[in-house]
Amino acid sequence: MTLEEIRALAVSHTLFAPTTLAKAVARLGFVQADPIKAPATAQDLVLRHRVRDYRAGDLERRYARLAIEEDYLYAYGFLSRATSHALHPRPKKPMTALEKRVLAMVRELGPVHPSDIADDKRVTNAWGGQSRATTWALERLHRRGLFRVARRDRGIRVYELAPERDVLAPEARLRTLVLAVANVLSPVLERTLRANVARFRHLGDPRKAIDALVKDGSLTRIDAYLATSTPRVELDASELRRPAFGGSDDDVRFLAPFDPIVWDRRRFEHLFGWPYRFEAYTPIAKRIRGYYALPILFRDRIIGWSNVIGDDVSIGYATTRPRDKAFTRGLDEEIARIRTFAQR
Repeated sequence: MTLEEIRALAVSHTLFAPTTLAKAVARLGFVQADPIKAPATAQDLVLRHRVRDYRAGDLERRYARLAIEEDYLYAYGFLSRATSHALHPRPKKPMTALEKRVLAMVRELGPVHPSDIADDKRVTNAWGGQSRATTWALERLHRRGLFRVARRDRGIRVYELAPERDVLAPEARLRTLVLAVANVLSPVLERTLRANVARFRHLGDPRKAIDALVKDGSLTRIDAYLATSTPRVELDASELRRPAFGGSDDDVRFLAPFDPIVWDRRRFEHLFGWPYRFEAYTPIAKRIRGYYALPILFRDRIIGWSNVIGDDVSIGYATTRPRDKAFTRGLDEEIARIRTFAQR
C-alpha cells in the first residue's frame, strides 16, 4: 500500500459514521480517559466525532447503564467488559495493611466515594504527586481487579466490589488483549504494538501471539504496519459508510490529543509529515502549539492544531492554511459544533 492509502485507512478505520454511544464504544474497543478539560475531557473529545448528538459528560452520565468498565489497557480508559475480564487477574504483590482495611470497609459499606473513607495520611502517587493514602489504596485495589468503578460523581470515581470472575486461559486472554490494542490503533506500527502488549508477557509470548494472529488472518501485515479487519461489531448497513477521504468529505474535525488517529506520535509523523507533541505538562516558555492543542483533521490530512478556551478558538498550521473554500466552511462549522458540544 502507498503512504496515502495507509493514511486513509488509519482515518477510516476509526472515524466511522456517528452512531449510538454503546455501539461507538464497542466499535472503538477502548476510549482513553484524561481529566484535563480543555474544553472537555479526552474521552468526550474522542466520542463527539463518533456518537450522534454527543455532549460533554454523556459518557460519565450514562456509564452505569453501559456494559463497559474503567481499566488499564495500554493506558487508562473505558473498555468492554470482555476486554476488562481478560486483564484479570494481574500479577500482584501482597496487600498492605491499609489495602486490607480499605477492602474490608468497601465490603461493609458498599459503593464508596474516596471522601467517605478519607484520612489525613498522604502518599506519593504514580505521577509523583501527593494523594490521600486511602484514595491510592482504592486505586490499587481497582488495578488488582478487586474493585470496579460503579460510577463517577463530578468526575470522581466511586468504587464497589468487583463481581467474581471465571479465570480465562492465559492464551485466550493474551489473544483478546493483543487484538484489543491492535484494533484501537490499527493500522498500528508493529514495533508500537509489541511495545504496548509487552506488559501482558505474564500470559505468554506477545510476539508469538502476534505471529499467530497474522497466521490466522486476524491481523494483516502492511509493510511495517499491522491492520485488523473492520468492523469488529455488528452495525447497521447505514453505519458502515466510509467517507471518501481526499474528495467528498470536507468536514473539519478537532481531534483529542489521545484520539486513536493521533495517539502514536511516531505513526503521526510518518503519516502526516510533522511532529505533534502534547504540551500540557511542558513549561509555558517551551510550548510550541499550546497547553492542549487539538490536531485539526481535514479530509485525510492533519494540517494543524487548535486551542479552544471558552469561546476563544485559535488556529495554527503545520505548513500553510488550505486555500480550499471547503476548508473555510468546514472550519466555521467545527468551531460552532465544539462550542455547542462543550455547553454543559
